[in-house]
Amino acid sequence: MIKNRKLKRGFYIKPTIEVAKNLLGKYLIHKFRNRKIVGKIVETEAYIGPQDKASHAHRGKITERNKAEYMIGGHIYIYLVYGMHWQLNISTANYGQPECVLIRAVEPTVDIAKFQISNLKFKNDISKLKFIKNSTNGPGKLCKYLKLDKRHYGLDLAENKEMWLEDREDKIKPSQIVASRRIGIDYAGPYWAKRKWRFYINGNHFVSKL
Repeated sequence: MIKNRKLKRGFYIKPTIEVAKNLLGKYLIHKFRNRKIVGKIVETEAYIGPQDKASHAHRGKITERNKAEYMIGGHIYIYLVYGMHWQLNISTANYGQPECVLIRAVEPTVDIAKFQISNLKFKNDISKLKFIKNSTNGPGKLCKYLKLDKRHYGLDLAENKEMWLEDREDKIKPSQIVASRRIGIDYAGPYWAKRKWRFYINGNHFVSKL
């Protein structure tokens, strides 16, 4: 078994598809108000602009919103969609290469009932499990669970002491990884929409969509 070990820069600057797969099973830790919020990554999506028409950096576009994509691998690229949902991405590759991985779902490893639903009463354990599952099975939901927003834009996961990624268990086996189409990118056209660059842990109950 692998002991708790913070991921270093070398993990993030590998090819983006490889990083997207390797992130599965890793743990996101956010120190928030004297406690740690922890989530095991169970679903990701890879974006490899500027050639990727689904990427915010398509054709090498640089804006105030997407400049974190151009940072060396390991930085947070977080943005708002629909004016209400934050989306957590991690930059990959080397400086100047606008590639990243979207974190689509995490499995909470701390009993979130202790600080999120302690005032609610459930009729049975099934309803409680469903509530917990629905708290992290999507990009916007996991950001809410992890307490992430624009304050974390550009944060360096390889160096920062507020938020980082860890190994905590054996590496996920290739046989456990499912590859499928990315979600909600039909606007990019058939070729890019069909790329199977979404990856998730087979059988995990916290995956956003099967």
